[in-house]
Amino acid sequence: MNFVFLCEKYHFEVNLIIEQGNTSTKVAIYAEGNLKASFVYKTFDKSKLKPLFDVYSLDKGIYSTVADVDEDLIAYLKECLSCFIYFDNDVRLPITIKYKTPHTLGKDRIAAVVGAYYLQPNRNILIIDAGTCITYELLEASGSYLGGNISPGMTTRFKALNDYTKKLPLVNEREEVPCWGTCTEDAIRAGVVNGIVFEMDGYIDKAKELYSDVLVFLTGGHSFYFESRLKNFIFADINLVLTGLNRILEYNVEN
Repeated sequence: MNFVFLCEKYHFEVNLIIEQGNTSTKVAIYAEGNLKASFVYKTFDKSKLKPLFDVYSLDKGIYSTVADVDEDLIAYLKECLSCFIYFDNDVRLPITIKYKTPHTLGKDRIAAVVGAYYLQPNRNILIIDAGTCITYELLEASGSYLGGNISPGMTTRFKALNDYTKKLPLVNEREEVPCWGTCTEDAIRAGVVNGIVFEMDGYIDKAKELYSDVLVFLTGGHSFYFESRLKNFIFADINLVLTGLNRILEYNVEN
C-alpha cells in the first residue's frame, strides 16, 4: 500500500538506477534529484523490474555493471524506458578522467567520484568505498579525477585468511573489536578490522598532505561499520554510487 501511495504522488519523471556489483545488485528510484526508494538483490534479471514498472512512472534509466553484461536486461530497458543509458566508456561524464587506463576503471569507482563531486562541487575530495574491495579515489576541486588505489575488503580478508591457510578459522565482523587478540578468532578479527582502520586513516592523512582542505566520503556496504572507528572526520553516504549514477544519467540527458 505504501508503494501505491507513493506512486500516485509522482506525476513527474522518475529515474531508474541499476548498479550491479560483485556480490549484489542495487536498484534505486530517483525523482527530482532525490532518492525515493532502493532495493538490493542477491540475484538479478529483468523479472525483478516488472513490479517497479507497475508502481513507478519510470521514464529514464541507467545500467552499470562490474559483472558480465545482461543483454536481455538491456533490451528490456531500451523497450520500457524513453531514455536508457548503458554505462560504458562512451558515456559523457561531468568530471575529467586522468587515469592512464580509463577503459579498465570500474564504473562503480567513477560513479562514486561523480556522486561526491555532485554533493560537494569544487572541493578536493577523497572517496573511500568499503565493499568487496576497498577503493580510494582522489578528485581535485577542478573536477579532475587523478586516480586511486584498490585493496581487499573486510569480508574478502576474512575469507582469504581461511582459504589460504590450513588452520585459521573463518570469522565475521563484530561490533566490539579488541586492540590485541587474546584468542585466534579475536586475533584475526582485530588484525583485519584494525588493519583496515589504520589503512583508511593513513590514506586520509596522505590526502591531507596534498590538500589541507580535503573532504572525505565513506561509502559501501561496510561504511557505517568503519565510520565511528576512524580518527578523521568523514561524510558517510552509503548511496554515493547510486547518486553518482543518477547524476551521470541526468548529465547525459542535459548534454
